[in-house]
Amino acid sequence: MRKFRIFVQDFMNSFRTILLGFLILILLGAFLLWLPVSSAEGVFTPFLNALFTSASATCVTGLVVYDTAAYWSVFGKIVILLLIQIGGLGVVTVTLATLAVTGKRIGLLQRSTMQDAISAPQLGGIIHFMLFFVKGSLIVEGAGALALSPVFIRQYGFVQGICYAVFHSVSAFCNAGFDLMGIHGQFSSLTAYSSNAYVNVVIMALIIIGGLGFMTWRDVLSNRRNLRGLRLQSKIIIVTTLILLAIPFVYFFFFEFSGYGLKERILYSAFQSVTPRTAGFNTFDYGRMSEGGLLLTIVLMLTGGAPGSTAGGMKVTTLAVLLMTANAYMHRKDDVNCFKRRLDINSIHNALVLIVVYLQLMLLGAVVLSMVERLPIINTMFECASALGTVGLTTGITTGLAPVSRIILIGFMYFGRVGGFTLAYASVSGKKKSKTKFPEEKIAVG
Repeated sequence: MRKFRIFVQDFMNSFRTILLGFLILILLGAFLLWLPVSSAEGVFTPFLNALFTSASATCVTGLVVYDTAAYWSVFGKIVILLLIQIGGLGVVTVTLATLAVTGKRIGLLQRSTMQDAISAPQLGGIIHFMLFFVKGSLIVEGAGALALSPVFIRQYGFVQGICYAVFHSVSAFCNAGFDLMGIHGQFSSLTAYSSNAYVNVVIMALIIIGGLGFMTWRDVLSNRRNLRGLRLQSKIIIVTTLILLAIPFVYFFFFEFSGYGLKERILYSAFQSVTPRTAGFNTFDYGRMSEGGLLLTIVLMLTGGAPGSTAGGMKVTTLAVLLMTANAYMHRKDDVNCFKRRLDINSIHNALVLIVVYLQLMLLGAVVLSMVERLPIINTMFECASALGTVGLTTGITTGLAPVSRIILIGFMYFGRVGGFTLAYASVSGKKKSKTKFPEEKIAVG
């Protein structure tokens, strides 16, 4: 037994712990959703569909094969909500927060795992930040539920209205995209509220707050009187986020929704600029969107939110580093500079690797799905980007996908939530340095 414990300790680095934690949660959620008590009709759910739903909730994606409101029982909806909450905050975060609250000792290995799980810059103060993260999340979700309650209570009654407010607040903050609006029409998401400015603003605010990440918010709160003192990462996240909200808004306003009234154009454009950043709610049927709009949404879905946030995707910092690097090298500069700081070469290498991996996976998955399902490549690209970015938006093809396609999307959702580098680092025990260097030779590029 002692030898087995030593083997486990040697084998389980922090990245493998993160992978295993999410995998166990997905399988546990699938088992619970498979049971008759989880379906409204009291029948066993096909296990692949239960697994798909569990993976989508745990990975805060939002792709569904059943309408959440119509198919699942109250117990099933509670399971989905818990999976969203744990998956959004992170399995490691929730586990260690529980240990901290109960007074259990948290060792160095657990602290290191926590650091890797939330992409924290340093190990010192990690437990304090973790508790700030959890408390802040609950406060924001509670505030979101209070804000949504008047609308939902007036429409659905007190008890159901409160439940709906809590569910959608958690789903929006965790960037999950699950909804209970099937009572207005199956898979309708928030289309019934497309002209309700108040609901739109509350949901968008929750999505943006969750997508920025609490490392950014703590940095802002600590330097509210001196914004120049923000860390470089926080500055890049905030500026890039603003750009990624503004440019799509302009495109959608002038080209995609030009046939609607001014109020509808503003609300449609704003919401469809926010939600692709891994949230998954929609107030407009993406099956009716032009290919140009779908392609722009694909870019936004792959980009995702900030590191250490509830959002998935490559992360806004990855896109920012890539664009700054391209700009620097096109101007024949030796260094990549931003806000009077020089970017670390490892950050540049990591950004290049991530974007290549995400694009390869999306294109490969899209080609396979297109051949299997006999669907246009733009639709399958959209579906794969939605899964990889843990978004949950769809052009309406999810429910009709074959088992092999659903398995591919489950893998993409898992990859998008745990992160490419987590999977890569889990396969090796440490950084390996080459003992030999071969002669250097230049090749022509471009």
